[in-house]
Amino acid sequence: MQHQVYPKRLLMIFAAAGLFLCSVAAHGQEARDAASSSTSVSETPEEVRVLSDLIRGLQAQVQMLNSQLGGLRAEQERMSAEARELRRELDLVKAQGAPASNGVINTYSALPPKENLAQAASAQLSQTPQLQASEDRLSKLEEDQQVLEGKINDQYQTKVESGSKYRLRLSGIVLLNLFENRGAVDNLDFPEVAASQQAGEPNASAGAFAGTLRQSQIRLQAFGPDVAGARTSADVNLDFAGGFPEAPNGAWMGLVRLRTAAVRLDWTNTSIVAGQDRLFFAPLAPSSLATLAVPELSYAGNLWGWAPQVRIEHRIVVSDTSSLFIQGGILDSLTGDTPREQFDRYPSWGEQSGQPAYAARVSWSHHMFGQDFIVGAGGYYGSQNWGFDRNVAGWAGTVDLTLPLGKRVEFTGAFYRGRALAGFGGGIGQSVLLNGPFIDPATTFRGLDSMGGWTQLKFKIKSNFEVNGALGIDNPFAGELRRYNANTIYPGSYTRNLSPLVNFIYQIRSDILFSTEYRYLNSSVLDNGSFSANHINLSLGYIF
Repeated sequence: MQHQVYPKRLLMIFAAAGLFLCSVAAHGQEARDAASSSTSVSETPEEVRVLSDLIRGLQAQVQMLNSQLGGLRAEQERMSAEARELRRELDLVKAQGAPASNGVINTYSALPPKENLAQAASAQLSQTPQLQASEDRLSKLEEDQQVLEGKINDQYQTKVESGSKYRLRLSGIVLLNLFENRGAVDNLDFPEVAASQQAGEPNASAGAFAGTLRQSQIRLQAFGPDVAGARTSADVNLDFAGGFPEAPNGAWMGLVRLRTAAVRLDWTNTSIVAGQDRLFFAPLAPSSLATLAVPELSYAGNLWGWAPQVRIEHRIVVSDTSSLFIQGGILDSLTGDTPREQFDRYPSWGEQSGQPAYAARVSWSHHMFGQDFIVGAGGYYGSQNWGFDRNVAGWAGTVDLTLPLGKRVEFTGAFYRGRALAGFGGGIGQSVLLNGPFIDPATTFRGLDSMGGWTQLKFKIKSNFEVNGALGIDNPFAGELRRYNANTIYPGSYTRNLSPLVNFIYQIRSDILFSTEYRYLNSSVLDNGSFSANHINLSLGYIF
């Protein structure tokens, strides 16, 4: 830059001034010597004229050097003023910040703060050989910011490459579960009901100790361009709880399973979601690391499922602290069927009805104690055809609540009442009853009525340590089961499933989780008493 030449010019000025003084001193000495020896050497007019010319030349050089020094000082002041003006413009850009978003953006998709871009642009401008004119500097700064944003996008892109060149984010959790069961259960690593310990039962073991990593999850999120003013995104969530290969030690080789996969279009207050996603009319689940493969307290009052669906969501802002949230959509009519073939797909009893299921939910939220108080109500309806036009109406009414009781205490819960809900874990996996043989066209089918729910109390001891206590219960109507017991299509006839639990979740660091959990299961079978089991789980997770 130009200010870097100032020291060189100053050295030249001082050197010239020194030469001038030396010359003057030398000629003065010569003049004195000549005056002192005037008796022997007389001055000639020619020598005086030469001396005068030399003095005038040196004076001209000094004036020229003074003029150059003044110009350099003026240039330095101008450069300082331009630097102050550029700094003021950069401060203005910093104060403006990033532009407001037109829609809901996932927190992971945000770019670095714009002030960092401004600082980087300033660093680049300071290295250019010449400063631009004042009227062009701000536009040049904006251009440099765009270039830097493109480079930052490229850096994001190089982390996980996609064919579309839009940003991707890979995340998930590696989860180790060590557990011990006391009593027989339906599933060893994340049990849902207690089972009989009679000889010959498939899970008759009175106790077991084991470990698994098949509840680990992988999630891939994509953030695309704006379409019709909506921010587009998509994500796929997988785990390894899809079964076991027929191989030695296959229980440690969990098969990859699709959990959710959805595409979102998010406007400011409206969203469209299409894909396989959670049940939006029953959105809550207890907090737990012991059972991520299925939500905690499933088949014990917690309706859940990953259903193909299309839904619309709209938020109405009531005030600065309150809002109304409305959701509605269609779903695949799930009935909990086991596929008949491994590769070929056949319609389920719900899909044979020829129409989708319908669901809606309305919730109100209010900000309090630094959290959101939310109360919601939902509804579901799905038709089922069990062959020979034997139609059954599956339905559910749901209520959910999230209630902060202070900055460190939170109460959550959900309740349902419905019929033929085995596809969502309602009725302890039992959906219909019949009064005769299944293959008889004259046999009448009836949806099983059931009700249930769960509650949880969360204590946030510290920001990274919480204690959770929860209780869930599912209760199919025993009178209906007794009336149709001889012709039920389900093994056994569960009339109640009760399950309390307590767990501790400690976030050692932002990426390391540790948890212990104790859960008790008590399952009642019609006219056959009840069975109980204890499940103790130790979890260690690494979030990436």
